[in-house]
Amino acid sequence: MLSGPSTHRRARRRTISLAVLVLNLALVATLTVAPSTSSAGVVADDPGVIADWNAVAVATIVIDAGKANAEAFMWYACTQAAVYNAVVGITRRYELYKWSHLGPAGASPEAAAAVAAHDVLLEYFPASATRLSDALALSLGAIPDGSSKDAGIAYGEQAALRILQLRADDGRFGDVTFDEPEAPGVWRPTPPTFTPFFDPWLAELDPFMRASPSQFRPGPPPGLTSDVYTREFREVKRLGSLTSKDRTHGQTQTALFFSDIGVGPVQAGLRDLVTRHEMDISESARVFAAVDLSVADANIASWDAKLHYHWWRPITAIQLANTDGNPDTTRDADWAPLIANPPYPDYPSGLNPVIAATGRALAGLLGLGQGEIDLFLTSAAAGETRHYTTKSQLIHDAVDSRVWSGIHFRTADRVGAEIGKLVARRALSQFFQPTS
Repeated sequence: MLSGPSTHRRARRRTISLAVLVLNLALVATLTVAPSTSSAGVVADDPGVIADWNAVAVATIVIDAGKANAEAFMWYACTQAAVYNAVVGITRRYELYKWSHLGPAGASPEAAAAVAAHDVLLEYFPASATRLSDALALSLGAIPDGSSKDAGIAYGEQAALRILQLRADDGRFGDVTFDEPEAPGVWRPTPPTFTPFFDPWLAELDPFMRASPSQFRPGPPPGLTSDVYTREFREVKRLGSLTSKDRTHGQTQTALFFSDIGVGPVQAGLRDLVTRHEMDISESARVFAAVDLSVADANIASWDAKLHYHWWRPITAIQLANTDGNPDTTRDADWAPLIANPPYPDYPSGLNPVIAATGRALAGLLGLGQGEIDLFLTSAAAGETRHYTTKSQLIHDAVDSRVWSGIHFRTADRVGAEIGKLVARRALSQFFQPTS
């Protein structure tokens, strides 16, 4: 259990007036604060604070902490959940996430959002204190001083603390190990680095919106002697090889495009989307929370199945095909994939739940039409920006990409995508709903 705010938050609080300290203690009473308006005009809450702090979160998590991996999704979800509650608890536009404490009417949701993001990130990543304090000073400096700002600051602290308490004993960094003996069909570390199973504790992490990590666990992958396995073995061997002569230039580009898209570029795409659509502060907070919590839960579901089924990667299957008991698969001891394997099992895909959850959540949130989205994604690996207007095309390309990369059998990708869609659909039916 958290013992209380960090020394950085205590230092900031010492700069707040006595009146605000009293207000912070009285938040339970849900008092009313004068709105940030004047006879000369309305001072609107800048929705840009949501995208700004998402960018700060990416820099903190990926650049500073070096977590450009599956673990990042958990940290994004914690941050965006706090920001969402900080905003909608004041604006009353959408239902709070696992909280019932509304903020003071008239408080600044802009100030609340900045403080909530700052406090969550600082608690988890204290080494980024300077980056975070500078960003907070910039955000709060743009908001006129007064009771509305002060009340927003106090409520943002409460919103952050709520999420930190909810996630205090969530199973992260738990003592979960992978020790399955090597056998045909069983995953093992792959060349060239032979890195052990990355973060197996993600398989037992408490979900953000589901009952348990195994709630959406799929059935097993196709058996080693099945027709499906044989067909998919041949496909990935032919099209996913580092030296494939059958893979087209376009297929190679798609494989490269999705090789680096998951952690940072999706967040950048969301920032671009909420800005272009001129979403207000409540709508922006909702998009980031709904997408990032769906992605985190889809990722947990994927890790649960990876640890449970521990299915081998194509590189192992192809190099050891003489051990699989299937007369229709042929060994190639020197086969290598186009993209280096990430250090965890094949089934189900890890990327596809992320991409499918993103697409399904956006299709449900934007209201553009059946399955329509409006997402620009930029891949440094491919040197290309793509505009996806439907979730189906986004998911279709992601599924194909991992086969053409040589790192997944097709069933792993399809099942991963179904997990992502299912998680996001369930999330939007139970959370982030407009208030009555």
